[in-house]
Amino acid sequence: MDEPVQKMEKDCSAIVDAQLPEIEAAAKNGQLSKALEQLLTLEKQTRSSADLVSSTRVLKRFIQLSFEAGDWKLMQEYIILLSKKHGQLKQAITKMIQESMECLEKTPDMKTKLELIDTLRTVTDGKVYLEVERARVTRILAKIKEEEGNVNEAAEIMQDLQVETFGSMEKREKTDFILEQIRLCLCKRDYVRANIIGKKINMRYFKEADVQDLKLRFYDLMIEYSLHENEYLSACKHYRQIYDTPSVKEDPVKAKKAVENAVLFVILAPFDNEQSDLIQRVYLEADEVDTSVYRDLLKCFITTELMRWPMIEQVYGPTLGQNTALGGNDEASRKRLKELHNRVVEHNIRVIAKYYTRITTKRLTQLPAGVVSFAKSKHPNEVLNEWSQDINALLGLIEKTCHLITKEEIIHSITKVI
Repeated sequence: MDEPVQKMEKDCSAIVDAQLPEIEAAAKNGQLSKALEQLLTLEKQTRSSADLVSSTRVLKRFIQLSFEAGDWKLMQEYIILLSKKHGQLKQAITKMIQESMECLEKTPDMKTKLELIDTLRTVTDGKVYLEVERARVTRILAKIKEEEGNVNEAAEIMQDLQVETFGSMEKREKTDFILEQIRLCLCKRDYVRANIIGKKINMRYFKEADVQDLKLRFYDLMIEYSLHENEYLSACKHYRQIYDTPSVKEDPVKAKKAVENAVLFVILAPFDNEQSDLIQRVYLEADEVDTSVYRDLLKCFITTELMRWPMIEQVYGPTLGQNTALGGNDEASRKRLKELHNRVVEHNIRVIAKYYTRITTKRLTQLPAGVVSFAKSKHPNEVLNEWSQDINALLGLIEKTCHLITKEEIIHSITKVI
């Protein structure tokens, strides 16, 4: 929440208009020290008068004169000095810091740039009204560290800031900052923290039309995390979100790629109710793009028919091999290819289980037991109860049979007497 603006006691604009030209002239004539002393006197007047506009002009002029003189040490000294002045207006300090940040890209060397960054981070530390400026400077520092190869240090620098709590930062910039935190965590292979930071983003924000680029960046990062954790169903969901983005749907190449990956990962996901439901949804989406090979493969898993792995390899192998998730030479790609084989076997077992309760291993030679039973295992008490019921039924039949035999004998005896 913005703090109330302090009421101005005196308008110093006329004084500033009169003295600034003299101060600038002195600085150009090599009298920088004299010019800065006069500027300090002027700064005290504007600060005492609570004149925001004039104070801002004066504070920014300290930075400009130091920059024009090429004295970066002096600039840093005045940044620290002026930010500590009692009664200095916060809005004026903010403008001074922003003016200093514009000089970062104009520093003569990296050493000077890092020194100025360090000064700015020191001045902005712990000041809520400078939280946005501190975040921006911190991001610049993290980028420098990453370019130097210090990814871990860059990630730690970024993680020090909890931008989700910044009320003065715009939502787009805040989301962009969090995405950068996630990216650096993934770069340093800190997957746990990347997942935690990812949950700070509100998914509803991605429904806005002007943030599609941020949405795609987010889901690309989440896919990287999901694949590392072998969470294939999550990866499928992320690709579906990518496909559901207008800018992707308008691009046939991107749309096809998104749907193909959604198909692949829903197939690789372990079977359960959610996977079974999602596979049907993905199949409908596969009809919307030109991806006949992936759609036909998905249909094999939907249809209650047996599949032969050699046939799958022969028909779909060349196309699947072009997918980076399966066609790479790394261990992860080989593991996913093995998972695909396992899913084919699991599908076949589910198909067989629909028609058989028991089957010999002649058709399932890879299983060690002589007989495979698909019946649900029963508790011993249930077995005893069933056995007791069977005995009772048997005794009932015996008793009924005995009655029938006795009846026949009586009838036969009566017939003989007659």
